[in-house]
Amino acid sequence: MDLLKLAALDEDDLKVISAHAQDAVMKVGDLVYRPREKRFAAAMNRFAWGKRRRLFARGHERRRAALTFDRALAVRTAGIDRARPDTVLSLLAVTFRPGEAPPAGTVLLTFSGGAELAIDVECIEARLADLGAAWQTPARPRHGV
Repeated sequence: MDLLKLAALDEDDLKVISAHAQDAVMKVGDLVYRPREKRFAAAMNRFAWGKRRRLFARGHERRRAALTFDRALAVRTAGIDRARPDTVLSLLAVTFRPGEAPPAGTVLLTFSGGAELAIDVECIEARLADLGAAWQTPARPRHGV
C-alpha cells in the first residue's frame, strides 16, 4: 500500500498538494478549525489521480486523506452552509495569495459550485496524507471546458 505523504512550505509545494487533492470530496462537517492550536484540518476522500490502473482494471481509486494547515490565524467561508454538515463539497484547487507581510497570506480552497474557504496563515505549513487503503470507484471526475 503506497500512502501519499506530502508537505508544503511554499507556494510551489502547495501547487503539488493541490494537484493531488484535486477532485477530493468531503462533507462540510469534515472541515475543522482549532483557533487555539492555530490549525485547520479537512478530512476527505481523495481521488488518486497519480495511480496507474492495472491492465483490464475497471474503475478508479479514492483514498481517505487529511489536509492540514498549521499557523492558521482565521478561517472564512463563502457559499458553505455550516448548519448543513452533510453537504458534500468537491475540491477544485488549493492556492495561495500572499499578504502584505510575507510569508503571511491566505490559502484558498476553491470548490465546485463557487464555494470557497479562506485560511489566513502566518506562513505556508501544510500537509496532505493518506490515512488508509484505497477503494474502487467507478466514476472519474470530469471538468467542463
